[in-house]
Amino acid sequence: MSTYQQRFEDLLGALREAMAPDEQFTLGYSAEHSQFVRLNHAKVRQAGLVSQASVQLRLVREGRQAEQHITLSDDPGLDRQRLQEGLEQLRQTLPLLPVDPYLSLDQRAWHSHSLLEPTLPGLDEVLALIEREAGDLDLVGIHAAGPVCRGFASSFGAFGWHQANSFNIDWSLFHANGEAVKANYAGQQWHADTFVARLRQAREQLEHLGRPAITLKPGSYRAYLAPAAMDEIAGMLGWGGFSAQALATGNSPLQRLYNGDARLSPLVSFSEQVSGSLSPAFSDEGSPRRDLLLIGAGQAQERLVSARSAVEFTLEANGADGYESPCALSLAPGNLASGQILERLGTGLYISNLWYLNYSDLPAARMTGLTRFATFWVENGQIQGPVSTMRFDDSLYNLLGSQLEDLTQEREMILSTSTYSERSTGSSHLPGALVKGLTLTL
Repeated sequence: MSTYQQRFEDLLGALREAMAPDEQFTLGYSAEHSQFVRLNHAKVRQAGLVSQASVQLRLVREGRQAEQHITLSDDPGLDRQRLQEGLEQLRQTLPLLPVDPYLSLDQRAWHSHSLLEPTLPGLDEVLALIEREAGDLDLVGIHAAGPVCRGFASSFGAFGWHQANSFNIDWSLFHANGEAVKANYAGQQWHADTFVARLRQAREQLEHLGRPAITLKPGSYRAYLAPAAMDEIAGMLGWGGFSAQALATGNSPLQRLYNGDARLSPLVSFSEQVSGSLSPAFSDEGSPRRDLLLIGAGQAQERLVSARSAVEFTLEANGADGYESPCALSLAPGNLASGQILERLGTGLYISNLWYLNYSDLPAARMTGLTRFATFWVENGQIQGPVSTMRFDDSLYNLLGSQLEDLTQEREMILSTSTYSERSTGSSHLPGALVKGLTLTL
């Protein structure tokens, strides 16, 4: 048993002893031990270690519920005292609250345990590869690595534990003209050859940025969207796209798809692939998660249903968190080999990244955003030069529907780089996409 799990179970035991017969509780646990290194000009500019843990205590009595976030320390006695104080505060708060009409507690005594501890790369190895492959370049980035833990327990006997090691190296290479190439390598299994290949690909793209910029007129252009660009589009779908509540209230960008009024390309199959991911196999609300097929062969399948939505809309909960957004979104691969991307593209846009996306017409799943970083104009399978920043505006039903030509065989595991309050466990597993037409507006 890991030290983190032992501390969680110690707090759980103290909480069970303190509970009154008419009270129920859930206890969520979150911890990390992360090494952070910030780089500038391919040199270490800041290095540090973050070790933190906290619990989310929810107290339920007579149909009312209240929650409190409690930061933990390295002192078990102090942590038990903080937990007891938090419990007393919630007991004082509950009588002041109305009955929650959508309160739903999973009363099953489920158990889940996942311990993923692959060997992480040593910092010296990572820095040595960066120095060897990009020591002469203006490389700016951040390296984060270490274990992340999540736990859950309830007064009904449910218990879940998830601990996983991961690394995330996010960097940009800047050209003397101010343009940049953005790249990332993340995951659980470290492969030095893959990291070196990513560094070399970014270096090659940086050389192309030295050519005169090409300005395109508004119009529809054949385009290849790299996995990082696809991640921005997939991220937009997390804004209610698969949410049971958003679909029930008519606020989902995929409303037409789930209503059966539209469909995507048969090549498109999206899944919530929790198994094997960095995300725990249980929700923050206290239910087991399972893998879900959200879109199969272009047609809507399951949706993400939280416990509250299940009560409100008479549905069956399937382990979604309260915000009903994917935590491990996966898009099935296609048939396009990575070595044939430029050849198959022929003449058109090679788009490495998209930026500042938003919906220009949510019911139509129409998105708008900017090309950024390494976007190139390609003619006859050869990169001609960088393209000046352009705005696109197009519907998902075009990009992943009528205009989708193929998806790549290889997919990229993209971990969330969010470190607000703690390292995120969110991820996406995505191929690149070759589209017949992408609409640029200005």
